[in-house]
Amino acid sequence: MALPPLAILADLTARGIPVDDADLAGIYLDIASSLVRSAAGHAISLTTATVALDGTCTTRLRLPGAPVTAVHSVVMDEVPVTDYRLSAGCLVHPAGWFGDSVEVTYTYGLPVVPADIVDMVCRLTAQALAGDPAARAIRSERIGDYSVTYSDADTGTMSLSDAQRHRIAARFGSPLSSVKSL
Repeated sequence: MALPPLAILADLTARGIPVDDADLAGIYLDIASSLVRSAAGHAISLTTATVALDGTCTTRLRLPGAPVTAVHSVVMDEVPVTDYRLSAGCLVHPAGWFGDSVEVTYTYGLPVVPADIVDMVCRLTAQALAGDPAARAIRSERIGDYSVTYSDADTGTMSLSDAQRHRIAARFGSPLSSVKSL
């Protein structure tokens, strides 16, 4: 199941961004949302996922994504586990997580997408909708014998700047690798 975009058409219009083609804007909102989620390492918005984690000898097993709001099922080496508790985004089991594989189905993420993330997705979408170099993010500029380089000049595709990537990674933590949405 595809995740909904982190911003919607109404967010674009609320920011005064003209939308002549709603279908195209929807495509760009999806792409921008995917870029931001990729940099964050998880869904950001509230979602239910199943993740397969390697077992560990410790009593705590950290679940990727934050915040974790509910755990629906835990299976260790194909055996359901019920005597765990959730604490600060970790599953705590008194005997540890010694199995080879721990599969967890849980809900995590934010019930409301933060305003700055909505704004970032809208700005990326606006740049793509404008389709003109002046609307793209400038990577470098020189005044003597005027020269300018745009962030997407090499690929012609929507992309996050390094500063945006670092800001998202610092806010949301490390990437999540083996999660599939339900």
